[in-house]
Amino acid sequence: MASNDGRHRVAVLALDGVYAFELGIPPRIFGAAEDAEGRPLYDIVVCTVDGGPVRTDAGFRMAVEHGPEALAEADTVVIPPTERLCGGTDGGVLPEPLAAALARVRPGTRWVSFCTASYVLAAAGLLDGRPATTHWKEAAHFRRTFPRVAVDEDVLFVDDGDILTAAGVGAGVDLCLHLLRRDHGSAVAHRVARFCVVPPWREGGQAQYIERPVPEPTLATTAATRAWALERLQEPLSLGELAAHARMSLRTFTRRFQEEVGMPPGRWLTAQRIELARQLLESSDLPVDVVAHRAGFGTGNSLRQHMRAVLGVSPAAYRKTFTAATGGYSRPVTSAS
Repeated sequence: MASNDGRHRVAVLALDGVYAFELGIPPRIFGAAEDAEGRPLYDIVVCTVDGGPVRTDAGFRMAVEHGPEALAEADTVVIPPTERLCGGTDGGVLPEPLAAALARVRPGTRWVSFCTASYVLAAAGLLDGRPATTHWKEAAHFRRTFPRVAVDEDVLFVDDGDILTAAGVGAGVDLCLHLLRRDHGSAVAHRVARFCVVPPWREGGQAQYIERPVPEPTLATTAATRAWALERLQEPLSLGELAAHARMSLRTFTRRFQEEVGMPPGRWLTAQRIELARQLLESSDLPVDVVAHRAGFGTGNSLRQHMRAVLGVSPAAYRKTFTAATGGYSRPVTSAS
């Protein structure tokens, strides 16, 4: 149910002990989304289980204007994590007040959780037989508590269509930007990212940082080479060329790139080229072969293969969704492998 002016309604459910930073992510990201005329695209409300104030992890209590009735009017429900969610579901069972509040959510509503708020979705039975993620530190406990959930702690977020789960603090930002891209296209997501001064896109399959050794401090990074490569995506960049630009050996460059970005150089290049192709398909009527060339895939067939492998659709089908009257690309996209 959209708001009276047609905006998508987002209800953020603040539970007792909520992490203040994560609570602020949806209003900040969705609240910055506007159409070409500067009109807001989302109506965001914060609510609690009983309409009363809640504690935060930051040492203050927060009063809100809405109670659980807001959940019944939402198109998307977002649940941020709290201090004690892992143990607060009583072995996988929701407290009665929380269960009653969630029961107000209409069928077809989109569910989103950040970090350990995935425990709430799992305890509600929403994740049974479905893929999801949670914070890597709690993954083993999550599996023991909810064995029917296909949890993957090695990704930033998982999009399973009507249910999306993010791994941690920064991944909540990534997931909200991903939803903007799904709902309204890359141009809107990029404008919001620029306004909020955050990276516009990190693929859902990018690994969480799971207790890996910290690289030795050094002035040599791959950041300049990544920026250089982004200006030359249509060229057939080789690993050797990237390493040469960074003035590193192949082995050192590959290792340092993986440490800094969380994926190998080749996979990163493909991801950036797909993102560029998506932008061109959304914002222009260029032929698919031209889009493929400008994005560095060489041929239309190569672009089709890569888009089907990553997004599950052809370039023509992807573009069609943005020329339809309803707008926004909305195909469910699960985390990349």
